[in-house]
Amino acid sequence: MNFSSKLLENAVNEMSQLPGIGKRTALRLVLFLLQQPNSQTKELSKSLNELIDNVVLCESCHNISDIELCEICSNNKRNKSIICVVEDIRDVMAIESTGQFNGIYHVLGGKISPIEGIGPNQLNISSLIKKVENNDISELIFALSATMEGDTTNFYVYKQLENSEIKITTIARGVSVGNELEFTDEVTLGRSIVKRIPFENSIKNIS
Repeated sequence: MNFSSKLLENAVNEMSQLPGIGKRTALRLVLFLLQQPNSQTKELSKSLNELIDNVVLCESCHNISDIELCEICSNNKRNKSIICVVEDIRDVMAIESTGQFNGIYHVLGGKISPIEGIGPNQLNISSLIKKVENNDISELIFALSATMEGDTTNFYVYKQLENSEIKITTIARGVSVGNELEFTDEVTLGRSIVKRIPFENSIKNIS
């Protein structure tokens, strides 16, 4: 791909590093931005700079937030005794869109995957265990994707809390095996939250 401008080439190269964006798509996006009013493109640039400089992770649930304690964790109308364990922020957004869950979340930041070199120490598991041990938690809901890595992570956390008295459940398998949570439709996801089952039952089903 030949460029008439080094500035254009640099912009396309940077844009093409985004997931799912090839060089041709990056070029189309950059040319689109050049055709927009300068104020609009500058606002986009400003919002990205502010995101990089000011976004933080919630000190309680590790969700992306503007402040130390996110709006969900600081909302007194939420049931703080029920924790929904998810992989990342996209899963929080997916579950929130169903309107079927009123507890709080804990974002692990990934799943255990030996092949990718991701172990328990690379995830926010220890803070989850401390949260359960140090607070009045009645139920822990596993809402990781129905994959081998998701099941492995669920089982690891379950074993860490096996001797505790809290109720441990998992979302019903209305979500297809192998599917990522964020791509599940709202109705199916909502029903899987409402009709969650004891995690021990899911282990028996797998075996």
